[in-house]
Amino acid sequence: MDEKLKYSLLRGELVDTQSIWTRHEKRIWFITLITGTCMLYSTRTTMPLLVPAVAAAQKWSKTDSGTVLSSFFWGYTLTQVVGGYFSDRFGGQRVILFAAIGWSLITFLMPTIIWSVGSIKSYAIPFIVAIRILNGAFQGVHFPSMISLTSQNLCPNERSSFFGLLTAGSALGTLLTGIMGSFLLDYFGWSYVFRVIGLMGIAWALVLRYYAMAGERNRIINIATPSRLCANRTPAETAVPWLRYFSRLSFWACVLTHACEMNCFFVLLSWLPTYFHDGFPHAKGWVVNMIPWLALPPCTLFAKYLTTRLLARDWHTTTVRKLIQSCCFAAQNLALFVMSRTTDFHTALICMTIIIGGTGFHNNAVTVNPQDLAPLHSGSVFGLMNTVGAIPGFLGVYLAGHILELTQSWPMVFSAAAGINLVGWIIFLVFGSAEAIV
Repeated sequence: MDEKLKYSLLRGELVDTQSIWTRHEKRIWFITLITGTCMLYSTRTTMPLLVPAVAAAQKWSKTDSGTVLSSFFWGYTLTQVVGGYFSDRFGGQRVILFAAIGWSLITFLMPTIIWSVGSIKSYAIPFIVAIRILNGAFQGVHFPSMISLTSQNLCPNERSSFFGLLTAGSALGTLLTGIMGSFLLDYFGWSYVFRVIGLMGIAWALVLRYYAMAGERNRIINIATPSRLCANRTPAETAVPWLRYFSRLSFWACVLTHACEMNCFFVLLSWLPTYFHDGFPHAKGWVVNMIPWLALPPCTLFAKYLTTRLLARDWHTTTVRKLIQSCCFAAQNLALFVMSRTTDFHTALICMTIIIGGTGFHNNAVTVNPQDLAPLHSGSVFGLMNTVGAIPGFLGVYLAGHILELTQSWPMVFSAAAGINLVGWIIFLVFGSAEAIV
């Protein structure tokens, strides 16, 4: 930190258009957090990638597979609000570190867990489900903690674009699993996928602890602006006025729209490998697990660019959020409609790519809307939004498996996702807003 900035901090000259993080710290934290999000999604998508192989080896039914896949989201819903609250109170970096150690170790040990209970048929699925719930609970704090961390350390006009870019790490993580995981699966077996990706998660947690977080010891704090400190606040200062949020339609529009889009995203995230494995058994695994996710980073960047340009032209933030979210739902529903009626591999692959790419627009609209509505409590509000958003995760993923077990009908799964998307689209267009509630 240069001397001029040190003196300005001590004189209390830091204003709300400046960030607590320096430019160097922004670079460090951006690289660290996007890598962490990449590792988070890489560990999250190992089970969806490997469930056909594991199910064949362990003789799981489609309902068993659906239960194992969906159980992750049972735990994911439990820690969203708690993670946001503790991040707002004590700093998101500490919560992220603790959770990363948990989900990395579980991923690394998953083969041992599956083999250990495999011989006890009556307890195998319940025990694996319990471990998956715990894994989901650890991962559930990541995004609320990350949005809290960025809100506390960046000025308002930087937050949404910074966080929107960080969400691209989800695509990078899924690509990592799709490419490297498919290679390891084909040549070494499914257990090696868990081991290697789990070790990579542990390595990232060490980098977070001994590199990114180490720089905080030398930070000079602006004592003239205590409201911007990210720690040491009293309970009264960190109390979230939930009744005020609950009384506003714009809050519920954000929460419910996010839930509707997450239903589509989580169902496809969990069942994508199985869909192509069952419908197109001769397709290369690395192709179907890589190509759809290649669309997410450029779509996220384009949506971020479009958002920035429209705001620079003095478009109202609410209008911009609704436009970007509409691009997401329009693209996804069109692709789902075509996908439910096609039997051609290339058409299905293109449609799946469009659906995943549409999530990049969602990441720059409803996903960042908590920062608009609740700049002082963004971690807690995002946690609640993601809690509700994860409910379709376990319900939708489980029901998809149940539908497939009974009817073998993928069009029914895709049509249901499109219908739920349409409901969320209408809700956000009518009731959505970017005006701060508190």
